[in-house]
Amino acid sequence: MKDISVMICDDSALMRNLIGRIIDEADGLVLAGKAMNGKFLLDKIPRLNPDIILLDLEMPEMNGIEFLKERKRLNIGIPVVILSSIAVRGARVTMDALSLGASDFILKPSGSISEDIHVVRDRIVATLQAYGKKSGKGSVPHQANVNTKQFESSLPEKLKLDKNPPVSSSIPREKGGNIDIVAIGISTGGPNALRLVLADIDPDFPVPIVIVQHMPAGFTTEFAKSLDRICPLDVKEVTDGDVLAKGRIFIAPGNFHIEVVKKKLATVIHTSSADLVNGHRPSADVLFSSVAESYGGNSLAVIMTGMGRDGASEIGTIYAKGGITVGQDEESSIVYGMPKVAAERGFIEYVVSINDMAATLNKLVNEKR
Repeated sequence: MKDISVMICDDSALMRNLIGRIIDEADGLVLAGKAMNGKFLLDKIPRLNPDIILLDLEMPEMNGIEFLKERKRLNIGIPVVILSSIAVRGARVTMDALSLGASDFILKPSGSISEDIHVVRDRIVATLQAYGKKSGKGSVPHQANVNTKQFESSLPEKLKLDKNPPVSSSIPREKGGNIDIVAIGISTGGPNALRLVLADIDPDFPVPIVIVQHMPAGFTTEFAKSLDRICPLDVKEVTDGDVLAKGRIFIAPGNFHIEVVKKKLATVIHTSSADLVNGHRPSADVLFSSVAESYGGNSLAVIMTGMGRDGASEIGTIYAKGGITVGQDEESSIVYGMPKVAAERGFIEYVVSINDMAATLNKLVNEKR
């Protein structure tokens, strides 16, 4: 497999050189070229033809947002990952970039750039490799136009339970019941994947949806607002003590775990700053564990695109209690990490493409009400 060619666009010569060195030293990546603003980038793309672009947002003459608008107008299909210090101060600008077609974002290091750039080295390399591998394959997901009300009475063949899951026959399982909650764990590739899924969720969706998206502190408020603008249901960032209600979607705040807890009169969401789990806070495993305890077999858990294994353990607890479990498929995942681990452990009933995810959730929940 050929190396993934990366184009850097940043007005800082220091940042261009530092990131250029990271790319040069990384296996599987090669530096295609550099540009100091969006205008120079547009001029160089036809000649250099990179597999992926690493884009600053705050630049003179043509900034990142202006470039993304031109990219969209010119139908340039090269994936773009945002790398900008403005993201720390202006999360909304980053969400605007995602809405204009950027694939993901990485925070520039704080403090002394020359010292702290190495803190995010692994994230830069892993993200570029993930999106770069998807470019040119035709496998980056697109939004599906599914009329759920006309869906067949049984799930399509590709949505049925895998007949030969690796170890599921050895896992004892209780009988499930009606679905009263949907819990989703997602990481790399998540912002745009959630935009696709939630835009097509049923306006009459009868249960609450609670989501852990791995995202830095300071971004989830604007992320929830951006989802709320395109989703037929109300979307909000969790605040401690929120009461679960049907037709509402709750996004875990950056740097806080969330747990659902049943009280006498209602089910509430609690936040905590307990230790990282699987290297994350919020953690999908923490959410899934609380869902298994509070709802057992009356729950539906979804594990989607993301690096690592967060959520892959505790989705098994939901599975064992009789809850329905869904995993995103490899082809439509930007990184087939979290759902792969869960599937290999035999915890996933339905393996689903991103294009079918909303229709699948709509159907499974409504069938179990």
